[in-house]
Amino acid sequence: MHRVALIGAGIGGLAAAALLARKGIEVTVLERAPGPGGKMREEEVGGCRLDAGPTVFTMRWVFEELFAELGTSLEAHLAVAPAGVLARHAWGTGGRLDLFADPARSEAAIGELAGAAEARVFRDFLARARRTYATLEGPFIRGKRPTPVSLAASAGLSGLGDLWRISPFTTLAKALGEHFRDPRLRQLFGRYATYVGASPFLAPATLMLIAHVEQEGVWLVQGGMHRVAAALAGIAAANGAVFRYDSEVAEVTVERGRAAGVLLAGGERIAADAVVANVDAAAFADGLLGRAAGKAVPRPAARSLSALTWAMVAETEGFPLSRHTVFFSADYEAEFRDLLARGRLPTAPTVYVCAQDRDDEGAAPGGPERLLVLVNAPATGDSNAFPQREIDPCETAAFGLMERCGLRVTRHHQVVTTPSAWAKRFPATGGALYGAPPHGWAASFARPGSRTALPGLYLAGGSAHPGAGVPMATMSGRHAAESLLADLAAR
Repeated sequence: MHRVALIGAGIGGLAAAALLARKGIEVTVLERAPGPGGKMREEEVGGCRLDAGPTVFTMRWVFEELFAELGTSLEAHLAVAPAGVLARHAWGTGGRLDLFADPARSEAAIGELAGAAEARVFRDFLARARRTYATLEGPFIRGKRPTPVSLAASAGLSGLGDLWRISPFTTLAKALGEHFRDPRLRQLFGRYATYVGASPFLAPATLMLIAHVEQEGVWLVQGGMHRVAAALAGIAAANGAVFRYDSEVAEVTVERGRAAGVLLAGGERIAADAVVANVDAAAFADGLLGRAAGKAVPRPAARSLSALTWAMVAETEGFPLSRHTVFFSADYEAEFRDLLARGRLPTAPTVYVCAQDRDDEGAAPGGPERLLVLVNAPATGDSNAFPQREIDPCETAAFGLMERCGLRVTRHHQVVTTPSAWAKRFPATGGALYGAPPHGWAASFARPGSRTALPGLYLAGGSAHPGAGVPMATMSGRHAAESLLADLAAR
């Protein structure tokens, strides 16, 4: 029996652990936190538990395929329901827009907000997003380590036109300007870049594929997103994986040029035939997993965005919150200048609110409810403690924007998480939540794959290919498990 030490119980590590255990591998999962999930975590606030990480469940097929490979089904472990309203959007300068699972309803809503011409353009935009997704799903999302050359080769001569039409050298903001005249719509769809911690003014137009992903289905997970992590941990354990929480790994040990196990912070050594690291890629270059493994993964060129969040139990009135609601700042370019050029909390932030007790109709629970309020922040948590004097103006601006849109929030209990707190939870990130940002056409190809330069060491998580987001990080775990099993079979 082969032994694998797996560092980190984030969603990528959990997928890898479950798949490897299913194949009869002796898996030991070592997690420095007291439970599974990584960034897919819960926060206890005022006696209530609420999602304080990812809140959106998409690309259901990724999980259906994974659970089937594990000998079970998604439905056997999770209760999920399709969302009819994908998200509600509001502007302090005026206007409100719902996007729906039914594109015809979205088209009608856009027509009401911005006119018939923009509604027709939306139809063309969705078609372009669908073509972009179709071009990239097989060779890029499912591919283990694509390169520009391999992507072109997989497309063949007949498909090179499709690759060119997805506009890889154009920014998302510029591409949106080719479609929409209304700045509110350019801002709304430009927000897709922030789903992967990027700026729409620097990220490639290929990210418009997220529009198609959402049209394919946004799902509500009963009990919250953390249930997804708990389900995979349970399946892995049922197949023999051992989970050791509150266990910090200090070093990946190396013998005869191969990863040979791990050394825990307390001094215990765990021998293994291979190691899977569900950590940020920067942890290796920073030497956080030992000198011997320090050059196994190249240092990422940049950091994605972080976040400032308020997890709260509160009462609301005025504005009709949906499950997912976005309140947009008046000047999106200025917001990203603050975040990236100036490295500071935005003076006029865009605000995302997840109202976790609201159903698809958005009905208020009739009393205090659980809310996660989030604004983008710079990933400088390792160099800036984000004192209250920096947080207060951003908080005032964020809650002031919501109030201008009609939402009044009375907070009873709250927990604030800053980039410095994220940095402590996830070392080497500075609080970045999405690995390296896809700024520029080549950035997505610069992410490390599942195999590293050190034989026997594999990488999973949002900083590895195919990238950030719950479905993509889950795919990275599948890639890591498949690569490891193939290499063991070849030894």
